[in-house]
Amino acid sequence: MSEKTKRIAFYGKGGIGKSTIASNLSAVLASEGRKVLHIGCDPKADSTRLLMGRRIPTVLEQQLEHQGTIRREDILFQSSCGVWCIEAGGPRAGRGCAGIGITTMADTLDCLGILKEDWDVILYDVLGDVVCGGFAMPMRKHFVDKVYIVTSPDFMSLYAANNIMRGVASYAYGGVRMGGLVLNHLKGVSEEEPVRRFSELTGAEICARLEESVQIKAADYRQELLQERYPKTHVCRVLENLAAHIIAGRSMDAVRPLSELEMDEFRQEISKIGVELWERL
Repeated sequence: MSEKTKRIAFYGKGGIGKSTIASNLSAVLASEGRKVLHIGCDPKADSTRLLMGRRIPTVLEQQLEHQGTIRREDILFQSSCGVWCIEAGGPRAGRGCAGIGITTMADTLDCLGILKEDWDVILYDVLGDVVCGGFAMPMRKHFVDKVYIVTSPDFMSLYAANNIMRGVASYAYGGVRMGGLVLNHLKGVSEEEPVRRFSELTGAEICARLEESVQIKAADYRQELLQERYPKTHVCRVLENLAAHIIAGRSMDAVRPLSELEMDEFRQEISKIGVELWERL
């Protein structure tokens, strides 16, 4: 792995649109001539479907099938847009810890030397927040340098974002830093206020704003990349700017997650903001 490799992870509350953003972002980075490795870290193994147009075999499945003697080509697949894809996978629902797929993948990638190859960008798309140690693996094993958190104006997504920031703070000694907040599901400028206030309190910069759009939903339903279906739209420009932010390598060293008491106070504060917004509608 080259010293210039950008190693990033996208975290966020489930259902926040993280995989849609991450996969489209990987496609943008590849379209700019970069060698991109996209790693899905979710038992559903759905992070790379948009890129590959199909479900690919997971590392955990291949380990079980080949009894541990797997090859690079068993788990690494190149999409038509040029992005290289891996899915960690996980146990079936109710049959084990979801983090086992991520830890198995980490050992496998180490053994095969895939992470040491000459990548321009390695992007991890990680499920949920960091309550489970398995989901914190990319940070814990120092596989990433920057963490981007996808959030929304909803309090629970900001609560999850705060938990993730605590994880970043825990592994900061290994060089992990916040890359920024990606604000998704924005319906209007007025809705940005809770996230703007959270950013102000924690020091985490909002580095991208994605408004609700029919283009995002339509492309997602069709399993098509935004660049392919709607190449000249505002959302594509936002993703291009986010790609530029990642390549620039800017990080935030002064980020401070809120305590539980501070989160309670923050909730009370933004509830007043929310009531005022609704009363004006």
